[in-house]
Amino acid sequence: MRVGLDYRPATGFPNSGIGRQDIALEQALRANTQVQLQLFSVAPQQHPIRRIAHCPDWATPLDGIHRLPERLRFEALFLPQALRDAQIQVYIANMNMGLPIGRKPPGMRYILQLHDLFQLTMNNHHGSRLKAKIYGLSDRLSIGHSVRLADRIWTPSQFTADETVRLFPHARSKVRVMPHVVEGFTDQARAPATPLPERYWLCVGTREPRKNIPFFVEAWQIARRQFGKTPDLLLVGGNDCLNSAQRNAPGLHALTGINDSELHHVYRQAERLWQPSCGEGFGLPVIEALSVGTPVAVASGSSLDEVTPPDSPRFSPTDLGALVRLMGVLSTAGPEDPGPAQAWASNFGVEAFQRHFNEMFDELFEEAR
Repeated sequence: MRVGLDYRPATGFPNSGIGRQDIALEQALRANTQVQLQLFSVAPQQHPIRRIAHCPDWATPLDGIHRLPERLRFEALFLPQALRDAQIQVYIANMNMGLPIGRKPPGMRYILQLHDLFQLTMNNHHGSRLKAKIYGLSDRLSIGHSVRLADRIWTPSQFTADETVRLFPHARSKVRVMPHVVEGFTDQARAPATPLPERYWLCVGTREPRKNIPFFVEAWQIARRQFGKTPDLLLVGGNDCLNSAQRNAPGLHALTGINDSELHHVYRQAERLWQPSCGEGFGLPVIEALSVGTPVAVASGSSLDEVTPPDSPRFSPTDLGALVRLMGVLSTAGPEDPGPAQAWASNFGVEAFQRHFNEMFDELFEEAR
């Protein structure tokens, strides 16, 4: 079976959550003996991806892959004919959208990897109100188009599957749950250039409003005043989401631009990862922390309920007082055995992902016969 894969996320932002899942899909497809894989992407001129992927003649900057004009140009003017020329039988789009615009050729099947639907259900970070309106409308149209056109929709959690059916009831029969892969860290841990505090709690991923970081920092500041052993707080991803008073709070640290080996070190040295998000489609940092034996505490109400060990502390993402009290309890908690955390994380490793992927593809093969 000739399979085409949307390789734009892996080209433009390979270290992001979606970029890593794109690469994981590529590896799973190459490992399947029934698949002949073709990649489709955009890139600047002379970029090495052009040697291994089908790309349009025009140049696209790596930081422009998500821009609406570039998306429409690729999906409407290039992709439909490119898929026909390559005789693709199954095409996988994995940017929450991105299926070709136009009539689907007879016999071709489309798969949409839908990581989450927060573009439709929550406020997202945009530079201005005008951009927020434009992208909000385009996201609704693009996601709706891809959901309608897809023969299968793969979601990383039951939470996202349920949200998909809630927003698009007609898609119920297409939706399947395939958890993301978290490979763990292969590079040796290395301390970042910025010195780390002796004791710290950790939050990873801080940009979008749904990450709920200002609320969490407010609770942490109160806990610092009430409980003398509350550790420092390290934010990986920056502190732009905070107001000036919070950014300058004693004991608060921010890190940006670190590589995988440095992130590995940051996870290992943390006393605990906190994930206070109001909504998560999967929760990659939770599994990354668990994979190195670092305990976690998570907000309830989204996919974090699924990817977190049952005995891990949970809290409401809106109840400030309860979160402060939990911080007081955990500020004096002793070290935990890393074994159970790492065993849980292995449920989301490469072998588990390959097994789930093959089950999804076997279903397609059976239907094609």
